[in-house]
Amino acid sequence: MALPRHVIPKRLARGTLAFYYNVPTKYRKLECPILNEPLGSDFAKMTERAKTLNEQFDEWDLARKGQPVSPGPNVPKYGTVDWLFREYKISKAYLEKVAQRSRSDYEWAMEQICDIKTKNGDRVGSRPARMITPRAADKLYDKFLEGTGKKDLKGTLRLRTGEKLIGLCRKAWRVVHRLFPDEFDRDVPNPWTGVTLKVRPKGKKLAVTRDEVYAFAWGAIDAGYPEVAATAVICFEWLQRPENVVAGCIKWSDYRSPTAPTIINVEHHKTGTVAPHPLEERTAEGLVLFYADAEEVLAKLPKLGVPMILREIGKKAKKEKPNAGTAKPWIYSSLNHVVARLRKKIDGVPPHFTLDACRHGGMTELEEAELTDGQGRALSTHKTQKAYEGYAKRTAKRMLSATRKRHAHVLAEALANEAATNVQNEALDGVQNGKQPISKSA
Repeated sequence: MALPRHVIPKRLARGTLAFYYNVPTKYRKLECPILNEPLGSDFAKMTERAKTLNEQFDEWDLARKGQPVSPGPNVPKYGTVDWLFREYKISKAYLEKVAQRSRSDYEWAMEQICDIKTKNGDRVGSRPARMITPRAADKLYDKFLEGTGKKDLKGTLRLRTGEKLIGLCRKAWRVVHRLFPDEFDRDVPNPWTGVTLKVRPKGKKLAVTRDEVYAFAWGAIDAGYPEVAATAVICFEWLQRPENVVAGCIKWSDYRSPTAPTIINVEHHKTGTVAPHPLEERTAEGLVLFYADAEEVLAKLPKLGVPMILREIGKKAKKEKPNAGTAKPWIYSSLNHVVARLRKKIDGVPPHFTLDACRHGGMTELEEAELTDGQGRALSTHKTQKAYEGYAKRTAKRMLSATRKRHAHVLAEALANEAATNVQNEALDGVQNGKQPISKSA
């Protein structure tokens, strides 16, 4: 089978055939900005990626020759803002750093930016990226603040949205400028750096309590959704991010495996760490189960495959795809919709109950337990103190605990001062009554 242009095969030491995108040397000498990259050993994925890279190469080559670039109906013109965002979306900065669940938000934000109309009536996305000056960036920020949707209130500024769009532009410009420096203004390569943002009050993320999590979990089990119940409990007890739970990053082999029968290993994809949470401890008084309630919920979870959280395929789906397995992974948004439906039906579950709120509730419990910073970070696997502190909620329990400690400190200081005063008074009384001589140092 013929390989795409500029793709070369190589046989690896272990015998596997791998593919590489390699721009010819003559074009590299002409400062072609398309980078060489490994394309893996999957032929279908290699073909798709090579097609994208060759489209980029052709656009650059036509622009180099001074010929008009005539992209297809869905291909943005080379050097435009539309093109810039396309390059950002196929960069490693996007593919490896932006979580799957966040990409729909990024897509929406990019469309918002590119579809803004200029005074001349054309789209911002159709303009060359080098034409976005710092003054233009400031004007676009004002546009970002204006609400255009049905839910936007008249006269209300979208401060949070404005911040997100500015941050996205700043990052996309920085990433693509590194790859295609000739398409940017050399004096001001990133016009979004330094845009003055309006001050807004920072909202705090809500958290749920242990009782609320388990009320939801048992309600979900009764409703026939044990996998949703287990997801909420895993987020709360073992602090795994909900998107990682749903994506299958926690497996049955991580839970009480033969090699670690008293451990559950929890992978945190964002930090690249695995936290081995102990499940029990044998003491002089007997066996202590640290997560008895959570394990009771997990016992209701059917084993449908390697990942813990899987969705059983119904009769209708099996009829359409007879050769399909009995289970498939949940789509993150679909599972969230189930959570939203269930919380309305289950007693004792607040309206703000979400999977994120479950994890925040678990983090809040760490703080209320008065763990040290090191102990809390050992459980949550946060790498920095600042990241860990972001989850510390000023709950009534924490405030009461802090007040008790402060009050105890004040009482201790008062007692110490009173004792010192009594000793001094006794000494003065002794001197006045002639019972105790005054020392030379006095």
